[in-house]
Amino acid sequence: MGIMSKILGGGGNRSVDDYVELDLDDFAEAHTDVGMQVHIAEIGSQSDVIPIKDAVYDGDFVIADITRHSTSDRTIEHIIDELRQVAREVDGDIVQKGDDQIVVAPTGVSISRQKL
Repeated sequence: MGIMSKILGGGGNRSVDDYVELDLDDFAEAHTDVGMQVHIAEIGSQSDVIPIKDAVYDGDFVIADITRHSTSDRTIEHIIDELRQVAREVDGDIVQKGDDQIVVAPTGVSISRQKL
């Protein structure tokens, strides 16, 4: 079996022994000097936007869960407007993925609108 078959999963049966569980604690200390982090956030109220804005201003990438709000909710409209302004100010990017996520990218990062 070639390397591409192993990566793409072409043919053959897989067992639990084919996979290795990674302990994330082994990797946490190795990347202390990273340039950008990816943050996961939940937006439940207007006050949840503050740490998201701070992270984007600091050059970090944020994926925010907005499932607590419907897309027609006035609160979420204000939140999205605030985050759009932040993305403009830092020359970043922002997209809404479905009805449940907003992705905000910092300076120099563009979010593709095409699925892989």
